[in-house]
Amino acid sequence: MLRCYITDRLQLPSREALLEAIMRNVAAGIDWIQIREKDLSARDLFGLVQCVRAFHSGATKILVNTRVDIALAAGAAGAHLPSGSPPPRRWRAITPPDFLIGVSCHILDEARAAEQEGADYVLFGPVFAPRSKSPDLPPRGLDRLAEAARAVSIPVLALGGITKENASQCTSTGAAGVAAISLFQTC
Repeated sequence: MLRCYITDRLQLPSREALLEAIMRNVAAGIDWIQIREKDLSARDLFGLVQCVRAFHSGATKILVNTRVDIALAAGAAGAHLPSGSPPPRRWRAITPPDFLIGVSCHILDEARAAEQEGADYVLFGPVFAPRSKSPDLPPRGLDRLAEAARAVSIPVLALGGITKENASQCTSTGAAGVAAISLFQTC
């Protein structure tokens, strides 16, 4: 099962607490860490990614939310694009062959389009009501997650309201794994 920790330092008391959460997840063997600090300046985001890269293990892939330029400049393994972003194929001309590009999707057609446009993976959700923020969208549920996982050949990770108790339900639908803030950020 793929596991993706999505950071949100605003839910933590300090930058040090964020770095501790990241180090804890790296030590636990998390597959991906998506640095999702949307409000940071380019300089501060670059610095954070560089800091994380300095102590991460080679097994954990570092992804940067939205900012492909920062991901490339900082030597991250990839970038994650929000729904409605320019398609992954537009970025392929300037990224290395092994650079991961993922896309957030909320409906089946978005997942299919992401795959056709060159995404390496999809975060699909919210599957359940999110625990870390107020929901912008109603939960999609396990049936919609299963449909998305069956509809594409790239990995689909469940997102939204993921807990230790329901993570296995998500993967039993055919999802390749889970992505979450609260599940991995707090222990």
